[in-house]
Amino acid sequence: MDLRFGDSKPTDEERAAVDALLGPPESSWEGADRSDADLRWARGGRAARDRRDLLLPGLHALNDRVGWISEGGLDYLCRRLTVPPSEAYGVATFYSMFSVRPRPATVLHVCTDLACAAAGAPRLCEAAEARLGPESGVTVERGPCLGLCERAPAALVVRAGEDAAGATAGGGVTRAAAVSAPTAPDAVVRAALAPENAPEEPPAALAVPQAPDPGLLLLGRVGTVDPAGLDDYRAHGGYTALRRAFALGPAGVIREVTDSGLLGRGGAAFPTGHKWQATASQPDHPHYLVCNADESEPGTFKDRVLMEGDPYALVEAMTIAAYATGARHGYLYLRGEYPRALERMEHAIAQARARGLLGDDILGQGFSFDIEIRRGAGAYICGEETALFNSIEGFRGEPRSKPPFPVEKGLFGKPTVANNVETLVNVLPVLTLGAQAYAAIGTGASTGPKLFCVSGSVDRPGIYELPFGATLGELLTLAGVRDGLRAVLLGGAAGGFVRPDELDIPLTFEGTREAGTTLGSGVVMAFNDTVPLPRLLLRIAEFFRDESCGQCVPCRVGTVRQEEALHRIAERTGADAAADITLLREVGRAMRDASICGLGQTAWNAVESAIDRLGAYE
Repeated sequence: MDLRFGDSKPTDEERAAVDALLGPPESSWEGADRSDADLRWARGGRAARDRRDLLLPGLHALNDRVGWISEGGLDYLCRRLTVPPSEAYGVATFYSMFSVRPRPATVLHVCTDLACAAAGAPRLCEAAEARLGPESGVTVERGPCLGLCERAPAALVVRAGEDAAGATAGGGVTRAAAVSAPTAPDAVVRAALAPENAPEEPPAALAVPQAPDPGLLLLGRVGTVDPAGLDDYRAHGGYTALRRAFALGPAGVIREVTDSGLLGRGGAAFPTGHKWQATASQPDHPHYLVCNADESEPGTFKDRVLMEGDPYALVEAMTIAAYATGARHGYLYLRGEYPRALERMEHAIAQARARGLLGDDILGQGFSFDIEIRRGAGAYICGEETALFNSIEGFRGEPRSKPPFPVEKGLFGKPTVANNVETLVNVLPVLTLGAQAYAAIGTGASTGPKLFCVSGSVDRPGIYELPFGATLGELLTLAGVRDGLRAVLLGGAAGGFVRPDELDIPLTFEGTREAGTTLGSGVVMAFNDTVPLPRLLLRIAEFFRDESCGQCVPCRVGTVRQEEALHRIAERTGADAAADITLLREVGRAMRDASICGLGQTAWNAVESAIDRLGAYE
């Protein structure tokens, strides 16, 4: 692909997709027909540069409309936004859901990650590839976790084009259907050939084995309340927390959140109240709020279930966070593989805006706030907050060096508070119960309820809500762990393994730390003795190699060397493996000590724990 402005022209479809997002071009500077333009002057250059953040939505618009991003389409988008084609090409090729090479309009994404691999994803892939040849008009792509672990093995069918249902923000049109077929690959093939006839997705409540249970603080409305019904949400306690927030005032809300002891649920466990206070106190304006809904850790799907089953709760929680921190604009960065969550959140935001719960003068309190959804496009690294900021701004999703920290200079260089979905939704019971009552749940250092994503060798996979302090064994008993338990992975690919005799570990941040492992975002994956452990470790290594952004040498090179060593070990036994294990330790330490962000710093964790705790290669 030529990385300069060239002579390639967009098709009518591509031009229409971009114009639907950006509006018609006003001058030849932006790509208008030169025959109709006054070439003595140009209009729109500076304004176009200020819209660089629309590059990612523009790429989605092209990909949604025709299924891939051509040179002519990219060239036209770049002219509209005054972005060098070389930079836009770097952004387009950064994300796994985009293609810069021709491909069919229908793509079948098959998850081959940990839970799905253990449930038979390789057989599903082989069956789909055998049935869907070049003449089918469908391309099969094996990829990382789709966030459908409770329905493993899972696949996602995406069809581009004008004639499919489900309009997107970019003017392109796409249909996406998540399909689960533990024993029936034919269902996946049928869905790929005709997404409009795909089996209806099960309700979000089926991912919550405890539902319906009104006693649950975070999941109580899932399966009870109509996710499309704002009145139903309000009838079940919705917007009580926002009214209390207005009564407390911004400083009072921050004080309540701080006193509750709420820690971030994304894995870092940073005190939420401290983050909000640091953002609110910054004199530079505007302030921004970013909700990180790009959960891509293998085995994680709690945010998807919350958005699909209780979308208004997130809208309300984001409004409270914005009120407390002085933000007037919020971004919901939503994982691109979550089509139903996107649909539910778009509807909830539109309904809240129509009813005066978003926009100007919310509830007559003189506070204005609105939410904009930005779709991710398949990049695990964008779960790191500064990489997410770069993605929104229209750059490659590469992490930034810290300091400065986001509370000082975050999105667009302004003070920004970033929280994930579970953290924000926890703010609702903090305000409705009160800080003291909330803090009484759980333990002194880990307060409140926690969501756990349980999958793998269990009879009832799904999302479980338990107070901090419950043990790993208690959680697995609820999920129905199967006989022959071999290992449990805590924290996902970036976490660590524990043995079957360690199920008394308390599920708290401090309890898992003392046990030499991590709670992470709440992933709990059980594997019995039918699952080959070396193959799992190799898949983890492949995941980190694929998802490394390549910005820093320790991670870019280290993840490749880790995978190579594990491949060699898998092919050999005995003393020959000793040298590669020594190499793995050296590479792992280098990644942990010198990588710029958490991806490289944690890429060795699971492999190390499997070697030291499980004796994986003995």
